[in-house]
Amino acid sequence: MAMLPLMMNSHGHAWNRRRFLRGMLRAGGGAALFPALIPATALGRAGRAAPGERIVMGAIGLGGRGRYDLGAFLNNPDVQVVAVCDCRRERREQGKQIVDRKYGNQDCRMIADFHDLLAREDIDAVLIATGDNNHSMVSIAAARAGKDMYCEKPMSVAITEGRAVVEAVRRHARVFQCGTQRRSIARFRFAVDLARSGALGRLQTLYAEKAPMNPEWSFATLPEEPLPPKEEFDWDTWLGPAPWRPYNHRYADRQFWKSHLDFSGGAINEWGSHTADLCQMAADADDSGPVEFEPWQDTIVAHYASGVKLVFEKGVWPLHVRFVGDRGSVYVDDDGNLETDPPSLRANREFGRGYPAENHVRNFLDCVKSRQDPIASVETAHRSVSVCHIANICRFLGRPLRWNPQREEFEGDEQANRMRSRAFREPWIL
Repeated sequence: MAMLPLMMNSHGHAWNRRRFLRGMLRAGGGAALFPALIPATALGRAGRAAPGERIVMGAIGLGGRGRYDLGAFLNNPDVQVVAVCDCRRERREQGKQIVDRKYGNQDCRMIADFHDLLAREDIDAVLIATGDNNHSMVSIAAARAGKDMYCEKPMSVAITEGRAVVEAVRRHARVFQCGTQRRSIARFRFAVDLARSGALGRLQTLYAEKAPMNPEWSFATLPEEPLPPKEEFDWDTWLGPAPWRPYNHRYADRQFWKSHLDFSGGAINEWGSHTADLCQMAADADDSGPVEFEPWQDTIVAHYASGVKLVFEKGVWPLHVRFVGDRGSVYVDDDGNLETDPPSLRANREFGRGYPAENHVRNFLDCVKSRQDPIASVETAHRSVSVCHIANICRFLGRPLRWNPQREEFEGDEQANRMRSRAFREPWIL
């Protein structure tokens, strides 16, 4: 009889059918009882993996993006989502409805406090899709709780937070995938591979798009409104480490908070988490970054030690990147457009539209089993978003900055170095 392969889950338990079936045989008293005891889903039929091969998951943060990601995970037969968590009851109920509809039961548990979800020993991995403000804090708590994690972008809103996530993930030997899913989409990978292969000649300039934002909202203070009951909306948890402020429903609207610098990194982080990430990949700089940043017209230009230049372009939909070498260039965007100069570089390749998360999610799940680093690993994600953080600091200070990627500090600029971190409101800590 061929030996079944063994894989270890995050608690050190073997993922195979034999371990589960042996236990069921013992419980049932023998093989004769087997058909009466185990349904098709338990045996891995009916489109489902056997329980011993499933990755048990919880979801933290169930806004629009969180629900989308949740659906992508539920489409994998080796995933079992058992709990959903959000500080808003309405979203908890929406998440539970999605899960229960998928499984045809009412088993999914709703949890208001993410600490309670992380305390469940049966959960192997978590989806983290809170607002940007809480990504680092929840990721570190997940690592300490022994959970692998798929965390939406950006992984941090300050440089030191990102490094703290890296250290926690490494210390606790966790698998971390950042939700920069364009890394797993064929046309974006094709463009990156052109840049890395030398097909464009010597790489000269990388163009990363930044999102259009409303600068009036960056530090806005809104009038106080009646605070909802905690069971309806836990305002303190939503604020997380950000400064305390009286409740106003607009703060929690993504279209507002993504422009507010208490809750996000602003325009460059919003889309730069994707576009600068692809530029980092094209420049073979996943473990490093540019060494000089300077204001230029109404944007920021960065320079790698190799001489390659990174330009943050004004945001114009669709989200796109452009890589230029001395013998050719490539442009690619979310609408499925891919243009090369010369046209022969495309080699008649055809690609789809959009930016689906399925392949990115699958890469994470495979790495949970293999214990390898996924395509958007914790170090990679930290380095990419750090480029955005530094660009924002440069824009705010309005002067050139020199950055040391090895030490992760600015050279000769104490004011800039202080801006690498932000104060956390008590009792929230990294």
